[in-house]
Amino acid sequence: MAHPRRPRPVSLVIAAAIVALEGLVALGLGVYVGVEALAGTSDNLTTALAEAGFGALVGAGLLWVAWGGLFKIERWGRSPGVVAQIFMLPVAVTLIQSDQPQLGIPLIVVALAGLGTLLAPPTTHALYGDG
Repeated sequence: MAHPRRPRPVSLVIAAAIVALEGLVALGLGVYVGVEALAGTSDNLTTALAEAGFGALVGAGLLWVAWGGLFKIERWGRSPGVVAQIFMLPVAVTLIQSDQPQLGIPLIVVALAGLGTLLAPPTTHALYGDG
């Protein structure tokens, strides 16, 4: 149930924005891979379409978490948001180890910012109250 009487702290708004941005990127990458696969530039159509579908589902899920959960001050929104940030850290490290620090380092920064805002005391208070 939403908590309209509770103020929406800046940390929660930032957390929702970060998760939404991640969702938009995942959705965009999924659509991009799907279009490339259908255009015939993929070596393996089945794999490319599976990756496109996965990206689209993850993106849509993150957008739902951002808007339907976090921005609307629903308790359930924090857990999938935190899990998404934790999953991004090994991806970022892998990018750095693959000589792509221009992608990995910003991803680490975004993931840490997401964790920080999702776990911030004002966010916790807005979602869970005084305990």
